Amino acid sequence: MLALALTAELNGVTDLRPNDTAESPFYYTFRVQCTSCRETHPNFVSLSRFETHEMSGSRGDANFVWRCKNCKREHSTSIKAAPASYQQCDPPKTKNILELDCRGLEFTEFKAEGEWLATGSESNTKFSGIDLTESEWFDYDEKAGEEVSITNIKWEVRRA
Repeated sequence: MLALALTAELNGVTDLRPNDTAESPFYYTFRVQCTSCRETHPNFVSLSRFETHEMSGSRGDANFVWRCKNCKREHSTSIKAAPASYQQCDPPKTKNILELDCRGLEFTEFKAEGEWLATGSESNTKFSGIDLTESEWFDYDEKAGEEVSITNIKWEVRRA
């Protein structure tokens, strides 16, 4: 079992989470490595909790199925539950936001592509379309009358 963990400084916002619904699925993008031969896939791969793929040999479905080109083994990953939201805290604490049941593979790096959501910590203003690809985000909360930001973002894939 692996988890995607996040640490970030949230200023004026809380409840940071991916925009991940059946109508608008979030694609989690990772670098993947085979645990059998240690071969790393040359490209980043994406998976959604709303898409499933059949595993060969009638072994069921998974959110991501990959056959390693080097050792020819088939590996899979299933997302265990909806993503957890990251709450504002001082000092920032590392929190698991996604749990992944990985079989024969591990994710070594996360790329924060996709749309994120947050809520104003004082005003309850809803922020959408947050882009974390540059590892920081700045906006202005009209209701609170102040700048809001997400900075010092650190992603980690670790054992759950």
